[in-house]
Amino acid sequence: MSKKQKTIETEITLSGVGLHTGNTVSMTLKPAPINHGFAFVRVDLEGRPTIEAKAEYVVNTQRGTNIEKNGVQIQTSEHVLAAAVGLEIDNLLIEIDASEPPIMDGSSKYFVEAMEKAGIKEQEAYVEEYIVKEIISYKDDITGSEIILMPSDEYQVTTMVDFGTKILGTQNATLNKISDFKKEIADARTFSFLHEIEMLLENDLIKGGDLNNAIVYVDKELSDSTMQRLKKAFNKENIAVKPNGILDNLTLHWANEAARHKLLDVIGDLALVGTRIRGKVIANKPGHLINTQFANKLAKLIKAEKRNNIPQYDLNLPPLLDIHQIMDILPHRPPFLLVDRVIELSDKHVVGMKNVTMNEDFFVGHFPGSPVMPGVLQVEAMAQCGGILVLSTVSDPENYLTYFMKMDKVKFKQKVLPGDTLIFKCELITPIRRGICHMQAFAYANGKLVAEAELMAQISKIK
Repeated sequence: MSKKQKTIETEITLSGVGLHTGNTVSMTLKPAPINHGFAFVRVDLEGRPTIEAKAEYVVNTQRGTNIEKNGVQIQTSEHVLAAAVGLEIDNLLIEIDASEPPIMDGSSKYFVEAMEKAGIKEQEAYVEEYIVKEIISYKDDITGSEIILMPSDEYQVTTMVDFGTKILGTQNATLNKISDFKKEIADARTFSFLHEIEMLLENDLIKGGDLNNAIVYVDKELSDSTMQRLKKAFNKENIAVKPNGILDNLTLHWANEAARHKLLDVIGDLALVGTRIRGKVIANKPGHLINTQFANKLAKLIKAEKRNNIPQYDLNLPPLLDIHQIMDILPHRPPFLLVDRVIELSDKHVVGMKNVTMNEDFFVGHFPGSPVMPGVLQVEAMAQCGGILVLSTVSDPENYLTYFMKMDKVKFKQKVLPGDTLIFKCELITPIRRGICHMQAFAYANGKLVAEAELMAQISKIK
């Protein structure tokens, strides 16, 4: 069953401090239109520049996933993005007056609560979901980190972590369905080791850190000098080590909270792919670097598949609709009827076909010495194919006409010549409402995409 895209109902603002800058940050989550995806807006900068949450913009993965576009950065983007994915939100605008979202408690908990408070609503467009059909993997031979994506009926994630320390050894965490994110993963807080904290303090980082937004595993002896620096940095009179090896003031939510937070990071980083995923992710020793490298690989793979995914149809089979049945639906007639047969038809898509011959009337005047099918007629043919889809929704199509309302993102990729067999595929972008049909249309020939366009048309009853 096709799912509808989602956004939040109303805007909502959170405030806190940035983990590494220590600056107070105000972040406003806003609804976004269909097919928008996730994007950050730096409202503190001139022109309010927008940085889309895409893997191609990742520039740094030290202490978080940092994206940059035209010199404008967003740091530690993963926690708020994980919250959006975990609530199955597709479109979200994140306005922020600094480079870094507020760290809150180091988890996605407060972002989830804010989005739920704002309300989540369905939109009039179907979810674009990448369905994994074969195993996709990426490995870092230096670190031994590896991410594998395999076919599954829904989005699932398993993380396996091994920190090579006595205090925090091997841990696993699994999310079997995304609807469990809030209960099982969202509250998992970020963590660090004492030796990392010392290094960050020396480099004047984690200014916004305190013992309430990071679990600190004590993997070495706590010296007096380190103790004093920690007290000052975290503004605490006393700091001690708990029996389970973490600094005090925090109680673990789960024994494997570190592995769960790594899973949260994987979900947030893979949000940069830009589309929902139907598949199982197995991440062995994940980290922001390999997560985002895999996200970039997957995003490129999806883009290439879209470009090269030419539908295969057996043209020797009897058509679903022949030319006579098409003329019962469409008001067009030769020489302006540009669809010869319909191969597939559902409530959301249609596939049609046209044999392009030298006998076409337009070849008489359109480059007669080097005949090429006019691009406008390719678009018209796709529109007629879409017209069959929309007119199939009424019981008396002969009493309706279909009118173009808009053409957008029209691209011509290859020439169409006499002898070519054109295949048209039109898919609804949004459900048909009040006779208005908004669809994505493709035309293929010789195993290649030759044209594509977003089309909008309206059916109107003949008076």
